[in-house]
Amino acid sequence: MKKRRNGLQLSKRRQLKRNQHSRSDRMFKRSSTVKPTHWKKNFYLFLTGQFLSGITSMVVQYSIIWYLTKTTGSATVLSFAMLLGMLPMVLLSPFAGPLIDRWNKKVLLIVTDIIVAFFALVLSIVGTISADFPLWLVFVSLLVRSVAQTFQIPTIQSIVPTMVPEEELTKINGQFSMVQSANFIIAPALGAVLYSVVPMNFLILLDILGAVFGVGLLLLVVIPKITSEGEPIHLLADTKFGFKTLFENKGLWYITIVVSVFLLLFMPAASLYPLMTMNYFNGSVVQAGLVEVVYSIGMLIGGAVISIFGNWKNRMNLIFFAYAVIGVTIGLSGLLPATNKGFIYFVLLNSIAGFATPYFNTLLMAMIQQSYEPNVLGRVLGVLNSLMSITGPIGLLFAGPLADKIGVEKMFVIAGVGAIVCGAINFMIPIARNYDKELQKQLAKEKERELEQSKNETF
Repeated sequence: MKKRRNGLQLSKRRQLKRNQHSRSDRMFKRSSTVKPTHWKKNFYLFLTGQFLSGITSMVVQYSIIWYLTKTTGSATVLSFAMLLGMLPMVLLSPFAGPLIDRWNKKVLLIVTDIIVAFFALVLSIVGTISADFPLWLVFVSLLVRSVAQTFQIPTIQSIVPTMVPEEELTKINGQFSMVQSANFIIAPALGAVLYSVVPMNFLILLDILGAVFGVGLLLLVVIPKITSEGEPIHLLADTKFGFKTLFENKGLWYITIVVSVFLLLFMPAASLYPLMTMNYFNGSVVQAGLVEVVYSIGMLIGGAVISIFGNWKNRMNLIFFAYAVIGVTIGLSGLLPATNKGFIYFVLLNSIAGFATPYFNTLLMAMIQQSYEPNVLGRVLGVLNSLMSITGPIGLLFAGPLADKIGVEKMFVIAGVGAIVCGAINFMIPIARNYDKELQKQLAKEKERELEQSKNETF
């Protein structure tokens, strides 16, 4: 694969096949059953399945976290639970990427959904037989869910560019963000209500219902095949290739490193939201759910704006905006008094932080997807997700003991200051600051060449 000017990766397939049809037409030729005019019906069926399976899974996830918060009240336990949720992403993502590029993506999503449902059934049975849920089994269940997500998240990320035209990619990612936000809105509220009226051992069975929805709809979806699917897997060589491909793209490489530092400082605070509400503000499970809902409403609005006005010329400016807003709102959250009025301001600040969040993760993912071809995207995403996640567990190792010592609210101040500093560092690196401008210039030039070639073939 040749290197893009200024570190951007030129499309190998675009260089070798310029005499073919436009990129969107070629994309849908990966499967003879998928036509450009039918991509919306196929994609939104896929999106519906992800929404239904995602919301049931998140209800269970929130219920488990609230169960741990209520029964232990320990920042260390919550941090360890979050650590289990992140470690597989760090350790397995680089090796999951090559498998995602080579395996059948639909089968991979179905199998992981079934595995999560099976362990949910085991946890439910044990919780029914025993007086309480064994803490070690709860941790095992969280670990299995995390391993499944380690494969599912990059699989979905690599599927999306093959299902939609490139010019729609930013808006579609905005819609995906809206679906995730809707899950975040409904799941905490629904989880809080169900947690108070439904025994935990029955509530966990929602994971099985989610798997039925997800797998059932996924069977109806056509996922275009890519050229690398079915090829022999050389795990270490493929992982090294993914790392090398990302490293050579200097602009994206620097952005990834800065994001990793940001997550090192932010994830400890993110893991302590239930304790911030229930211990610092002396709130209830319902109030903890309210914070999650309000944050997610902000995300939903932000995602809606992206899905409507997504064709920006320089998306990095909006990412810098997200760094600043998240930094200010989260930092101020840690300075609020532990009163009812303070909690109201906490809710308002988190609604603003939620609005800014999609501008950070959604726009960055769209740029990544446009920088690489689908046949290598899984390997690159595997390495990239690992690098972005690796500092999170390091922060979480110290989060619990540090929060127990200095106070959970101080962790929010650290996270807020860290976000502002990371945004400033990213802005001061020219190749990172100008990454999207250069990327869009290259994409525009390639589109012009393809249109010109298509006209020549017509005549």
